[in-house]
Amino acid sequence: MSEGVEWALHSCVNLAWSGPDRAVSAARLAAWHDLPAAYLNKQLQALARAGIVSSTPGPRGGFRLARPLDAISLMDVVAAVEGPDEAFRCAEIRQQGPGAGEPADPAPERDSAECAIAHAMTRAELAWRRALAAQNLDEIRQQAERQAPEAPERLRAWLAAR
Repeated sequence: MSEGVEWALHSCVNLAWSGPDRAVSAARLAAWHDLPAAYLNKQLQALARAGIVSSTPGPRGGFRLARPLDAISLMDVVAAVEGPDEAFRCAEIRQQGPGAGEPADPAPERDSAECAIAHAMTRAELAWRRALAAQNLDEIRQQAERQAPEAPERLRAWLAAR
């Protein structure tokens, strides 16, 4: 998983803290965590395409949350940034090289059965996706505020200062 997922998740929480009436530019969001603005902008554009944030063009434009944090799952953000493809792709290497079955192999079902590794990885990915889908960004915001109660006000003050 790319670092863009982490950046996108933090950006969503930061947008919630900034308030619904304030559009925040990618450059300002990036500066808050000393990130490259151009790369963060790509993540924010992916979030916009997924309907997680909205963007307003122009000098006073920027990004806002498009829906409440409790309506955005961690899986929504991961899928927006990383895409919907499965993380593990079985290339069926068991069918290649000296370890591959012979054409006259007396057990043809061996080759047609799902690869045990692919099966295990698919089960693990499904559990991972379900866990991410079950947790929303408002739960993350609440935890972050318990850990750093001053963070929302610090961010708002910093945004207002410039």
